[in-house]
Amino acid sequence: MNNQERFLVGERVFLRPYNEGDLEFLYQGLYIQETRRLTGLKKVYSKEFMVEYFSKISKHDSRIFLVIVDNSTNEPIGDVELNYIDLLSRSSYIRVQISNDQYLSKGYGTEAMKLLLDYGFGVYDLHRIELEVYSYNARAIRAYEKLGFKQEGIKRESIYYNYEYHDTIIMGLLKSEFIEKMR
Repeated sequence: MNNQERFLVGERVFLRPYNEGDLEFLYQGLYIQETRRLTGLKKVYSKEFMVEYFSKISKHDSRIFLVIVDNSTNEPIGDVELNYIDLLSRSSYIRVQISNDQYLSKGYGTEAMKLLLDYGFGVYDLHRIELEVYSYNARAIRAYEKLGFKQEGIKRESIYYNYEYHDTIIMGLLKSEFIEKMR
């Protein structure tokens, strides 16, 4: 791998654009039960759908989709994305997914999000970035709070998963809050 593919580089991870060699890893990541539960994923996807999906999103101006890679092993471990980028309102949504069980709860997703948040606020000059997280994903909520996200609202009983309704928590982060938090 050449260093040109290292788009955003952190201490333990770097982010790079998706390439066709990532398809199998990202496809298999959709079938990790814990990942499906934490993201609320219900649908079953084919590889053909995934090929078309990644081709489409990699060309879309309102998205930045990046693969998270371990700096020491060059192994892909997940993905992170700014989507619905609105340059007029200077806002976006962010999401992250760790698709390798060995990297869960070890701060890799938080570091990847920090890199992309810094890019969104510092290069795109976004004013606000938000996300949604399910109430049963306490680990993610703590990670988002560490980055400076604040709870802004709750969509009550908005997702049905494993025989229960759960709340969706809306969290937001302003550029000024991120800068203050990262000092």
